Amino acid sequence: MTVLVVTGTDTEVGKTVVTAAVAAAATAAHRTVAVLKPAQTGVTPDEPGDVAEVQRLAGPVTGRELARFPDPLAPGTAARRAGRAPVRPREAERAAARLAADHDLVLVEGAGGLLVRFDEAGSTLADVAGLLAAPVLLVARAGLGTLNVTALTAEALRARGLRCQGVVIGSWPADPGLAARCNLADLPEAAGAPLLGAIPEGAGALPPAEFRAAATGWLAPELNGTWAGPAGLVAGRG
Repeated sequence: MTVLVVTGTDTEVGKTVVTAAVAAAATAAHRTVAVLKPAQTGVTPDEPGDVAEVQRLAGPVTGRELARFPDPLAPGTAARRAGRAPVRPREAERAAARLAADHDLVLVEGAGGLLVRFDEAGSTLADVAGLLAAPVLLVARAGLGTLNVTALTAEALRARGLRCQGVVIGSWPADPGLAARCNLADLPEAAGAPLLGAIPEGAGALPPAEFRAAATGWLAPELNGTWAGPAGLVAGRG
C-alpha cells in the first residue's frame, strides 16, 4: 500500500487526527510519509490548515496542499464563491503519484465525506481514489447514527469498484454509551471492512510527543499499529 485515501462519513468526524495517527504510526515503523490535501476549505491564506496539523502532531512528514478556499464549504462551492478554479481529480492524482515516487506512504485526506463535490462536474474524492486505484480508509463517529452513514459510504465505494481498507473511529469517548459500545461490533458489518482502530476523544489536544508515542496503540497492525481490537475499549481501557 503506497497511497491511502482517508475520508469520513461526514465532516468533523476526526479525519485529520486519524490521518496524523496513521502518519505517526508509519513514521515509527521507519516509513517515509507524505500527506496530501487536495482542497482545504475554511481557512485564510495565513492560517494553518489540516496538513499543518498533521505535521504538528505526527512529526517529520512531507505536506502538500493543492488549493485553499476561505469559505467553510464543499470544495466546489468554496472555489466558485472565491472566483477560483476548482481542484480536479487528475491534479490530485498527479500530485499523489509524484509524492509516491519518493515516499513509502502517501495519505490523501479528503474534505468532508466521500461524495462532497470538488468541481462543477460533480467530481469527488471517490474519483481521486479511482484514478489512483487506492484503498480508502473510512473515519466514522462512535455513537448513535453512525451505522447508516457508514453503510451508505461503503455502498458508494463498492458501487465504484473501490476497496474500503477499514474503519477507524475518529473520537472514542472516555465514557462510551450503549450505542458506541454496540457499534464496535456493528461498524465492521456496516462497512463490510474491519475495524482498524479508535482514536481517544481529545487526542488532538495532546502534546505532539505524547500523541506520537501513543498513536501506534490506537491503530491495528494493518496501519502499522499494535491495537489488538475493541475489547479494551468496551472495558474502558482506552
